[in-house]
Amino acid sequence: MINQRPKTRATQKQHSHVKTLTLASKMVRKSIIKPTLVIVFLLLAFYAFFNTKLNSADTLLYVSRENAVVFHGNSSPVKVYMYDLPRKFTYGVIESFAMARGGLKGPVDDVSLLKYPGHQHRAEWYLFADLNRPDRSGSPVTRVLDPAEADLFYVPFFSSLSLTVKPIRAANVAGDGLGYVDEEMQEGLIEWLEEQGYWKRNNGWDHVIICQDPNALYKVVDRVKNGVLLVSDFGRLGRDQGSLVKDVILPYSHLIKTFDGDVGVESRKSLLFFMGNRYRKEGGKIRDMLFQLLEKEEDVIIKHSAPSRESRRAASQGMHTSKFCLHPAGDTPSACRLFDAIVSLCVPVIVSDYIELPFEDVIDYRKIAVFVDTNSAVKPGYLVKLLRTVSTERILEFQQELKKVKQYFEYEDVNGTVNEIWRQVSLKVPLIKLMINRDRRLVKRDLPEPDCSCLCSNQSGIHTTL
Repeated sequence: MINQRPKTRATQKQHSHVKTLTLASKMVRKSIIKPTLVIVFLLLAFYAFFNTKLNSADTLLYVSRENAVVFHGNSSPVKVYMYDLPRKFTYGVIESFAMARGGLKGPVDDVSLLKYPGHQHRAEWYLFADLNRPDRSGSPVTRVLDPAEADLFYVPFFSSLSLTVKPIRAANVAGDGLGYVDEEMQEGLIEWLEEQGYWKRNNGWDHVIICQDPNALYKVVDRVKNGVLLVSDFGRLGRDQGSLVKDVILPYSHLIKTFDGDVGVESRKSLLFFMGNRYRKEGGKIRDMLFQLLEKEEDVIIKHSAPSRESRRAASQGMHTSKFCLHPAGDTPSACRLFDAIVSLCVPVIVSDYIELPFEDVIDYRKIAVFVDTNSAVKPGYLVKLLRTVSTERILEFQQELKKVKQYFEYEDVNGTVNEIWRQVSLKVPLIKLMINRDRRLVKRDLPEPDCSCLCSNQSGIHTTL
């Protein structure tokens, strides 16, 4: 056991002096720390304020001004070079379409006489026409005529229209020869494209290719998958072909007239409306199930119809006089019906588990639509009961939000859909540069499955957004 020596008075005084010094030093440190922290906080606050001010000037913004979507920002527009494709891939497709229907007897010299057909995949025409207009003010992209100056290269093949051109018997071909075959057009485009130096330079990464119809370019899409694909959804694309990371989702062109009235439910007597093909394959099988559940429900209008002028007029009337419009999956997850509903201020009810939607960085679709998972929607009575619980005030809120965003879906407005598509494309440029540099340094790798940059589907377990 260790004996402890008793403390002397001197030792106690020494310790007391040390305590006094320690306490004093702590008080000094506290008095210094407080103003120092205040100064640091103020400096950080000033930095954040001025940094935000400076950076906001370079941000790409879309604001509403007199019902127009306007591009703002000091950043230079992205430079786009549009290929001067052989005529057969652009105006020639329109001519072939018209000739197959008796609208033309042969090619025309004056292309201004040609009219692109009014169907749901008209984005390819509007983008082509937009790059040809001389006034580029307000656009996120500018067209350059020298490919050496370009950030991106646009390939203006009318791939969706080409898919719908009926076979034409050529006048100078005997027997059963066909003058127009979409598969041959696809192959011809790729052969032409792969001969271009700028395609070879970066393996197609900096090329923008539109294939809005889910079946457009189906035969050759694997050879253009490096490019920025402009698509309606990924329903027909493989895991290594389409991705939200590199591609852009486009809205369909709406086929019915935009509702010009104000928000309100007084004139909307029907609870739910749907008009379209009842029988679809693949994911669209849910349509027949919904028909069986809903066709006898009170104040629900659900009709089977094929595309025609009469059905279009009936659909316009139905959407303009209904509170909700049903959007079930078809052969692919999306369809033009959704965008018809939006411009009708008819709240979309989306029953399509794998749907991708355009412009989701600027549009919160939960504010303009009701999402219901497939399994819940096909339970007897579930869907109608859910919609009947929505109050008038909530419906008016949906309609107000629809009215705010509907211009994003107006292709004919020069400040509407087209500008937003180009903005989405321009946002891909940094990623494209990354992929180009990455592609150049990668060595050959054997992978068990495709190596792609994709986003996972919803794993939240949410059954409905209401």
